[in-house]
Amino acid sequence: MEVKARAPGKIILAGEHAVVHGSTAVAASVDLYTTASVRLPSSSDKDDTVKLQMKDLALEFLWPTSRIKEALGGFVGSTSTPTSCPADCLKLMASLVEDQNIPEAKIELASGVSAFLWLYSSILGFVPVDVTITSELPLGSGLGSSAAFCVALSAALLALSGSVDVDREHRGWMAYKEDDLVLLNKWAFEGEKIIHGKPSGIDNTVSTYGSMIKFRSGSLTLIKSNMPLKMLITNTKVGRNTKALVAGVADRTIRHPDAMNFVFNAVDCVSKEVSILIQSPVDDDVSLTANEEKLAELMEMNQGLLQSMGVSHATIETVLRTTLKYKLVSKLTGAGGGGCVLTLLPNLLSGKVVDKVIAELELCGFECFIAGIGGRGAEISFGDSS
Repeated sequence: MEVKARAPGKIILAGEHAVVHGSTAVAASVDLYTTASVRLPSSSDKDDTVKLQMKDLALEFLWPTSRIKEALGGFVGSTSTPTSCPADCLKLMASLVEDQNIPEAKIELASGVSAFLWLYSSILGFVPVDVTITSELPLGSGLGSSAAFCVALSAALLALSGSVDVDREHRGWMAYKEDDLVLLNKWAFEGEKIIHGKPSGIDNTVSTYGSMIKFRSGSLTLIKSNMPLKMLITNTKVGRNTKALVAGVADRTIRHPDAMNFVFNAVDCVSKEVSILIQSPVDDDVSLTANEEKLAELMEMNQGLLQSMGVSHATIETVLRTTLKYKLVSKLTGAGGGGCVLTLLPNLLSGKVVDKVIAELELCGFECFIAGIGGRGAEISFGDSS
């Protein structure tokens, strides 16, 4: 039996960095997906291994089922209750991953493989399985690739385990039921904790539910957009140290507390206005264009405030200048210091203009994606999902 599950990435539409200091932020799903295909061998198949293939990275991991059970059997077994991985178990999983001799250039993926081992053994138990992961999301660029991995993997495993109520006769992609989304989100969060230590839970929640989320001081609120948003996402391919960038903003706040508090308050106002704007009714092209112009102004304000926090980068500024030549507004998304940049693509914008922008950005060595914003969350399929 085989099941496929897919989960979207995420962007921060407004409020990054300031959210750490008590401001509101808005996150949204992006129509770039990670897909997990999970297959259980037939009863006649004598293969007794656990296989994980990461196709885009040309990596394959293989363990005898007995080896995983020997290492983790004292900590896990199939369960429907999301459970955190104990520290001792983390060490044992690290040993299982080390056995696979991951190339040095890709060693940062080790925590993701550990997350796979925990989710697989906890949800399915110690059974032979063949898992293939593919993704449209660039790694380490602030688009929530690790959360999409955990959500897609958990969704497929839960469907196979019988822990959720799904129609196995349905053909094509289908969404989880509301109660099952809660369970899925909790399991994905456990995977995220293995990868990131102390994640906020924002990325996996956006990837699970889709649409948009407003968050402040640990409180998450699902919101529904009435604006059909499309963004050009430019990956600068510059890696960034999120912890260092967050620390830099904190240091600046210590040096200039009054000024930075004004900045954070301004970001809070921008985020709240973005939240209200995207939920407001859109009756025709005229009202849509008016709302797009307001959103562009808010994005421009947010980018200026992020620059004042010191989290921009030369490559980000290059994207800003390039898109501005075509009267398009851009802002960084996520930690900054590189990573990805969002450019709002108005509904009535000519495709020829978009092609010119992309061509110019690609000449700078950047990678570009066009994606819808605030769309569907996690989905599964037991049949043809093409």
